[in-house]
Amino acid sequence: MIGAVAVIMALIGVIAYTLAPKVADRAEAQQYVPSADNPDPSTAIDGVEKIDYPAGTHVQAPQRVAYDQSPPMGGPHDQYWATCTGTIYPEPIRSENAVHSLEHGAVWITYDPQQVAGDEVPTLQALVDGQPYTLLSPYPGLSSAISVQSWGHRLALDDSEDDRLDQFITALRRNPNTHPEAGATCSTTPGSFDPSSPPPFDASPPGPDAVPMAAGGQSAPTAPAVGSNLQPRNG
Repeated sequence: MIGAVAVIMALIGVIAYTLAPKVADRAEAQQYVPSADNPDPSTAIDGVEKIDYPAGTHVQAPQRVAYDQSPPMGGPHDQYWATCTGTIYPEPIRSENAVHSLEHGAVWITYDPQQVAGDEVPTLQALVDGQPYTLLSPYPGLSSAISVQSWGHRLALDDSEDDRLDQFITALRRNPNTHPEAGATCSTTPGSFDPSSPPPFDASPPGPDAVPMAAGGQSAPTAPAVGSNLQPRNG
């Protein structure tokens, strides 16, 4: 009898030892899930930069925006958003399209192909592939190996295995408290944006005709000038 009790107690101990880390991981992950009491859990993630951007003015390709951040995380953007249905782009994409995706609630993971190599790229791809409201693309010239963006939020990382990457995605992907167009789609229609042949990335500095951030950045959007390419908002 005593032996049976000992065996049972040992089994209980093994089960508790096995489950304890999983319970702890689940509890830790839960703190990054948005809620009424915690509308922006990213405030608890070390290193997250935050800028308050109102909904951005639309521009037309090939018009560019003089973004205040690189990669950008808000402001004026192209009228067509980049497909963000768990989409992996093998080549850099036009920032103005990606920013529109952020406005819809997507998380955009970027990496510098000169700094990220080996298994790190497949690790990033596994985070994105088939996951709604995410997209991944190279972004040459980053100051860090990896930069992850949502609307008005950015986190620079040096390692694809950094726990903060998952925390950022959990906290901000489709978080209705942190982007202007809650419920907007990440799918695109034919004739708007082709994910198999997206508009190319332009690494050159924006010219004097670039749309300023004041047209839909940190200050309130301004009315477009007569004859300009700025477009009224329609999604």
